[in-house]
Amino acid sequence: MTTVELPANAPAQTSAAPHVRILCILFFFSGFPALIYQLTWQRSLFRIFGVNSESVTIIVTAFMLGLGLGSLCGGWISRRTNVRPLLLLGVIEFATAAFGLASLQIFEKVGALVADLPLPALAAINLVLVLVPTLLMGATLPILVAYLARLSGQIGDAVGTLYFVNTLGAGAACLVCAILIFPFLGMHAAITIAAGINIAVGAGAIAAHALPGRSTTNDSPTSANASDTPPILGTGLVVLLAMAGGFISLSYEIYLFRVMSFASGSSSLAFAITLYAFLTGIAVGARQAGQSCRTLAPQAALRKAASDLIWANLFGALFLPLMTQLAWTGAGAISVAVVITYLIARQWGALLPYLSQFGIAADEQIGQRTALLYFANIVGCASGAILTGFVLTDYFGLRQISAILLVGGTMSAFALIAVSEATRQERYLLGRLAVAVLVFGLGANFLLSQRLLENLQAKTLTDRDFLHVVENHSGIITVDNEGTVFGNGMYDGRFNTDLKSDRNGIVRPYALSLFHPAPRQVLMIGLSSGSWAQVIANNPDVESLTIVEINRGYVELIAKHDNVKSILNNPKIRIIEDDGRRWLRHHPDAQFDAVVSNTTWHFRANAANLLSSEFLGLVQQHLKPGGVYFYNTTNSRRAQRTGCTAFSYGARFLNHMVLSQTPIAWDHARWRRTLETYSIDGKPEFASDEADRARLDALMADFRQDGPTIEPCPQLLEATAGQQLITDDNMGTEWRYFLGLE
Repeated sequence: MTTVELPANAPAQTSAAPHVRILCILFFFSGFPALIYQLTWQRSLFRIFGVNSESVTIIVTAFMLGLGLGSLCGGWISRRTNVRPLLLLGVIEFATAAFGLASLQIFEKVGALVADLPLPALAAINLVLVLVPTLLMGATLPILVAYLARLSGQIGDAVGTLYFVNTLGAGAACLVCAILIFPFLGMHAAITIAAGINIAVGAGAIAAHALPGRSTTNDSPTSANASDTPPILGTGLVVLLAMAGGFISLSYEIYLFRVMSFASGSSSLAFAITLYAFLTGIAVGARQAGQSCRTLAPQAALRKAASDLIWANLFGALFLPLMTQLAWTGAGAISVAVVITYLIARQWGALLPYLSQFGIAADEQIGQRTALLYFANIVGCASGAILTGFVLTDYFGLRQISAILLVGGTMSAFALIAVSEATRQERYLLGRLAVAVLVFGLGANFLLSQRLLENLQAKTLTDRDFLHVVENHSGIITVDNEGTVFGNGMYDGRFNTDLKSDRNGIVRPYALSLFHPAPRQVLMIGLSSGSWAQVIANNPDVESLTIVEINRGYVELIAKHDNVKSILNNPKIRIIEDDGRRWLRHHPDAQFDAVVSNTTWHFRANAANLLSSEFLGLVQQHLKPGGVYFYNTTNSRRAQRTGCTAFSYGARFLNHMVLSQTPIAWDHARWRRTLETYSIDGKPEFASDEADRARLDALMADFRQDGPTIEPCPQLLEATAGQQLITDDNMGTEWRYFLGLE
């Protein structure tokens, strides 16, 4: 039977209850703007430094390290006897609001100055950019934990309560951002809203500080009610477990989002939903752990912590098998993924409050020790972001990463079981249960998850195998048995260069000579199957083709397909692994006759980075006189209207836009002459026989200038009157599309 200890400080808690409630309300709303800032700043910095995996990892890690360093500062501050926690919270909120309001302008100006620096320098600059606000945000937790723990005498409960309300506020902000702020208001409005909440919380904290009957310093008179129970675990062990917990939980977040992103075709909502479920789970887990710390005996709470990790492993073991077998339900599979994400996070979210209770004494160093524990947890999170997001995903697939996380979770559970003072039989029972869950998870992943990617992509239970799969830190590329390429679960092209058997709209790169008389130097953003690169490089007028591709996995696939692999050895072609926007910013002097981008679907995450008015202005700077920009709008009328307003001349060509600052010379005779001389890998595309002449006649008729395939900008602008332009601030259709608004 479990022994239940009643808190010895119940009267003090009762008298302090109004102040605790006020503190919890303030800290809930403090978490709200913190998450808005993180999402908005990350997007702003991605636009400046690129959305390749290196930039993503650097930005996320810098944000976390700033929070960790802030917690250490907060711990040092909490030791001072004259600290007024609520007053300090108010000052921090006001300072955060001041920085937030100026943040986007600061990022833009600094980004323009340092764009050409090497990666280590960019990493340091990203840390400096977010250091001030994250220091402020990170400092609040240990200061307020010290204050609340002195009121209640329960460290674990204090950490659990504050972690719960603050993280719950951040989770709520995810939904509000995804459903309201980002679709309707944009980035600058998001920052303004966040700063407004900061100011409101700051004012509330200062007002609460002035309430009568409340102790004004950290040296609260109720601190005498603190529990005299010494820590049952050493500082070194709890710090290591906090690091391990941070590493595994953040790795789970990356891994779960990777699956959700693939299942949804890289929807922006996938990230918001995953983060919401994860943060809510962390919050609820922290609260439940805090309650257990208050009501259970220390050793009983320790066993509960171990059993929570075993449950976390079980939920983790079920994730991939359920996603594989329920893929046919579509939205049902996503719903299951959200629930399991919540359950995994809930179990891991309990660990930090438990460790606080087991390893921190209720004395004058509560805040400093809490800060150390929080810092260790954040270091673990940052390590998880780097190693899992950038290394493990390069060498292991989803099923292998799942197995690694199961092993790591089992080892963490074993560590807690080993140090508990349970009977030998109880430890043996928990140990067997942990091993059983591990064996079950490994077996289920092997037997029931083999067709994970096939089923999620097809949205059905299929017996078809992919010809090729490439999983790396940039994403997941698959090729089906018909030669169709998919990037993160969405159609991305075909391995086909045959204009007479046009299954992939390959007429579009062949048409380059229709609207440019001599495209000698060409830049192509995006490689995909390599079919477009093969066609453009073999245009007789093209002298050089520079290709910027963010995912090197496409190069691996191209090497395996005969009709495109020659581009890897073509002396005309230079392939660069980088973010397209980032590369253009880093090479301001590069000039081209044509820039081509077979841009991905306009509603996918970060697609607006290549469709916005600002990006179109950047492309203009890289065009020679008479140069054209030719890019895919995937039939988005907003994207098409944005293009026509950014350039002086242009037209829609099928689902692409052809844009220029000078009049475009549409010349069908020139195009026909080019097609008649086209040759790929030494093989002429058109012979002089009757069938090929008829095919050329049909092409000229299909793409006549007054036909439906070409829509001049004046006509297009009239047809799209009232459509909102895509800008960096409003993020295009990324959020509105999946809400059914476009």
